[in-house]
Amino acid sequence: MSDRDSQVLLGRISGVFGLKGWVKVFSFTDPRKAILDYQPWLLGPQQKAVRVLQGQPHGKTLIAALPGVTTPEQAQALVGQEIWVPRADLPSAGERTWYWSDLEGLLVRNREGIDLGVVSQLLETGANDVLVVQGERQRLIPFVLDQVVQEVNLVEKRLLVDWHEED
Repeated sequence: MSDRDSQVLLGRISGVFGLKGWVKVFSFTDPRKAILDYQPWLLGPQQKAVRVLQGQPHGKTLIAALPGVTTPEQAQALVGQEIWVPRADLPSAGERTWYWSDLEGLLVRNREGIDLGVVSQLLETGANDVLVVQGERQRLIPFVLDQVVQEVNLVEKRLLVDWHEED
């Protein structure tokens, strides 16, 4: 199992907040503030383990204070870094629910047996989540269980969808 298989991506540092080195956090968790409950965060390519000192919602985003980050310049150096946590520290996804990171990289095949591509990312649209599928062209496929997404098979690393090749 690779390091990335034993970790789940929960968010990203998206900006700087204030003059004391706090960072803005874009969270993929639901609810968004749940990211603050999971410790430690593994930041950046070096996977530096960091325990959040303080964190809270602020408008439509979250803000957090991290150890050793006390100036806006230090916080700026962290912008863009992904926030991962050990999979073992998270609750199981449950029946018919999945972590987005588990869906990324899965082969997408339609009911006619045609491979449409691989899930490169997911988007939250408000109405429903959307699979971004990269193949011979990019497709945006709604992640609507039983209507569009017929089967999720993590063992075989594939999704079965009711989606026409031309769509």
